[in-house]
Amino acid sequence: MNLASKQVKLREFNPGDSPFVHTYANIKQVTRYLSWDPNRWHDSTQFISRAITTAATSPRVNYELAIVENASGLVIGGGRGLGFEAATLLVQLSAQLHLHSVSATCDPNNIASQRILEKLGMQYVEYRSHDVYVRGQWRDSLLFTGEIPPLAL
Repeated sequence: MNLASKQVKLREFNPGDSPFVHTYANIKQVTRYLSWDPNRWHDSTQFISRAITTAATSPRVNYELAIVENASGLVIGGGRGLGFEAATLLVQLSAQLHLHSVSATCDPNNIASQRILEKLGMQYVEYRSHDVYVRGQWRDSLLFTGEIPPLAL
């Protein structure tokens, strides 16, 4: 898989990525809008193991991909201003997979993610009350959807 933009690329995870994933995945501020708590080391290594196993399944239905910053060559998490580039690459992957549309949800308080989805041309569809059970309580979500441009490659 070769998906790259000016500042980032997407690639499959490999066993050596655990320390890099753990660097961002164990920070409460990074995971505040996600459906999982900050990782312990074991969580990070299990995630990498699952991602590698999932990548080998056929037919493949899930894509857990590493975002790599081109300048440093390191696997990175969010909050670095590169989300739109990474999301654009996911749309390109969707086109390569011959998908016709994509959908995404985000926490209503995650304004940065909302802006990325809108900038991608995705349309707000609905507010989902009590959509995801996270950290002992129900969380609401916003649903966005968009068509994949036929020439997104």
